Amino acid sequence: MIADTTVNLFEPYQKKVFTITSDNGKEFTNHDRIAKELESGFYFAHPCHAWERGLNENTDGLIRQYFLKTMGFENIPNDQIQMMMNRVNDRPRQTLGFATPNYKFFNLKYNKAA
Repeated sequence: MIADTTVNLFEPYQKKVFTITSDNGKEFTNHDRIAKELESGFYFAHPCHAWERGLNENTDGLIRQYFLKTMGFENIPNDQIQMMMNRVNDRPRQTLGFATPNYKFFNLKYNKAA
Protein backbone atom coordinates (compact mmCIF):
# COMPACT_ATOMS: atom_id res chain seq x y z
CA MET A 1 0.00 0.00 0.00
CA ILE A 2 1.36 3.40 -1.02
CA ALA A 3 0.27 5.06 2.24
CA ASP A 4 2.29 2.61 4.36
CA THR A 5 5.36 2.96 2.17
CA THR A 6 5.14 6.76 2.08
CA VAL A 7 4.80 7.03 5.84
CA ASN A 8 7.63 4.55 6.44
CA LEU A 9 9.97 6.38 4.07
CA PHE A 10 9.25 9.87 5.41
CA GLU A 11 8.82 9.10 9.10
CA PRO A 12 12.55 9.37 9.94
CA TYR A 13 12.49 12.86 8.38
CA GLN A 14 9.11 13.92 9.72
CA LYS A 15 10.42 17.19 11.16
CA LYS A 16 11.54 18.20 7.65
CA VAL A 17 8.35 17.18 5.83
CA PHE A 18 6.01 20.17 5.80
CA THR A 19 3.94 19.43 2.70
CA ILE A 20 3.53 16.72 0.11
CA THR A 21 2.20 17.41 -3.37
CA SER A 22 1.09 14.51 -5.52
CA ASP A 23 -0.66 13.96 -8.79
CA ASN A 24 -4.27 12.84 -8.83
CA GLY A 25 -3.63 9.11 -9.13
CA LYS A 26 -5.80 6.66 -7.25
CA GLU A 27 -2.73 5.43 -5.36
CA PHE A 28 -3.11 8.45 -3.07
CA THR A 29 -6.67 7.74 -1.94
CA ASN A 30 -5.30 7.47 1.63
CA HIS A 31 -3.68 10.91 1.46
CA ASP A 32 -5.48 11.99 4.63
CA ARG A 33 -3.80 9.18 6.59
CA ILE A 34 -0.37 10.11 5.20
CA ALA A 35 -0.88 13.76 6.15
CA LYS A 36 -2.10 12.88 9.63
CA GLU A 37 0.69 10.42 10.42
CA LEU A 38 3.40 12.75 9.12
CA GLU A 39 1.71 15.85 10.54
CA SER A 40 2.07 17.58 7.19
CA GLY A 41 -0.09 19.21 4.57
CA PHE A 42 -1.07 17.18 1.53
CA TYR A 43 -1.91 18.86 -1.75
CA PHE A 44 -2.86 17.73 -5.22
CA ALA A 45 -1.61 19.26 -8.44
CA HIS A 46 -4.24 20.23 -10.97
CA PRO A 47 -4.52 17.87 -13.95
CA CYS A 48 -2.18 18.79 -16.82
CA HIS A 49 -0.34 21.38 -14.67
CA ALA A 50 3.10 19.74 -14.45
CA TRP A 51 4.67 23.04 -13.33
CA GLU A 52 2.84 22.70 -10.00
CA ARG A 53 5.22 19.83 -9.28
CA GLY A 54 8.32 21.36 -10.82
CA LEU A 55 10.89 19.75 -8.53
CA ASN A 56 9.38 16.34 -9.24
CA GLU A 57 9.41 16.95 -13.01
CA ASN A 58 13.03 18.15 -12.87
CA THR A 59 14.10 15.15 -10.79
CA ASP A 60 12.35 12.79 -13.21
CA GLY A 61 14.43 14.32 -16.00
CA LEU A 62 17.65 13.78 -14.03
CA ILE A 63 16.69 10.15 -13.33
CA ARG A 64 15.94 9.58 -17.00
CA GLN A 65 19.55 10.53 -17.81
CA TYR A 66 20.44 7.19 -16.19
CA PHE A 67 17.38 5.04 -16.93
CA LEU A 68 15.17 5.37 -19.99
CA LYS A 69 11.37 5.61 -19.67
CA THR A 70 11.11 2.20 -21.29
CA MET A 71 13.06 0.61 -18.42
CA GLY A 72 10.95 -0.67 -15.56
CA PHE A 73 12.50 0.01 -12.17
CA GLU A 74 11.66 -3.54 -11.10
CA ASN A 75 14.27 -4.71 -13.65
CA ILE A 76 17.07 -2.40 -12.45
CA PRO A 77 19.40 -3.78 -9.76
CA ASN A 78 19.24 -1.95 -6.43
CA ASP A 79 22.95 -1.07 -6.56
CA GLN A 80 22.40 0.77 -9.87
CA ILE A 81 19.42 2.65 -8.40
CA GLN A 82 21.48 3.60 -5.35
CA MET A 83 24.34 4.81 -7.59
CA MET A 84 21.91 7.01 -9.55
CA MET A 85 20.37 8.38 -6.34
CA ASN A 86 23.82 9.28 -5.00
CA ARG A 87 24.80 11.05 -8.21
CA VAL A 88 21.53 12.97 -8.51
CA ASN A 89 21.55 14.02 -4.85
CA ASP A 90 25.22 15.05 -4.95
CA ARG A 91 24.68 17.22 -8.03
CA PRO A 92 24.75 20.96 -7.27
CA ARG A 93 21.48 22.75 -8.05
CA GLN A 94 21.11 26.40 -8.97
CA THR A 95 17.86 26.59 -6.97
CA LEU A 96 19.84 25.58 -3.86
CA GLY A 97 22.53 28.22 -4.36
CA PHE A 98 24.67 25.54 -6.04
CA ALA A 99 24.59 23.35 -2.94
CA THR A 100 23.60 19.72 -3.32
CA PRO A 101 20.31 18.21 -2.12
CA ASN A 102 22.29 15.98 0.26
CA TYR A 103 24.01 19.02 1.74
CA LYS A 104 20.78 20.94 2.20
CA PHE A 105 18.75 18.04 3.57
CA PHE A 106 21.32 16.11 5.61
CA ASN A 107 23.90 18.89 6.05
CA LEU A 108 26.44 16.67 4.29
CA LYS A 109 29.47 18.33 2.77
CA TYR A 110 29.90 18.24 -1.00
CA ASN A 111 33.03 16.36 -1.97
CA LYS A 112 34.33 17.90 -5.21
CA ALA A 113 36.88 15.11 -5.59
CA ALA A 114 34.19 12.40 -5.78
